[in-house]
Amino acid sequence: MSENTLNAALRRMGYSGEDMTAHGFRATFSTLANESGLWSADAIERALAHVERNEIRKAYARSTHWDERVRIASWWGEYLQKLADGSARHTTP
Repeated sequence: MSENTLNAALRRMGYSGEDMTAHGFRATFSTLANESGLWSADAIERALAHVERNEIRKAYARSTHWDERVRIASWWGEYLQKLADGSARHTTP
């Protein structure tokens, strides 16, 4: 699904581009995952499909952090479910 598809859905729901964008969901995830202190920054970046820009680090750091990314996805899904149920805390998940 493209970013444009998600943005069009947000517009149909009444959110302007000033209110919310598809990329905003990624930023929210990144912020909460980093603030939780539960996950390595590298695993969060890989979960967002970000590519290492430092060419030397990129050449040597080839880990995909798969196991941690699976745990992050589970943690995030549980947090979103709590939001849907109305039982999420109003602080970092």
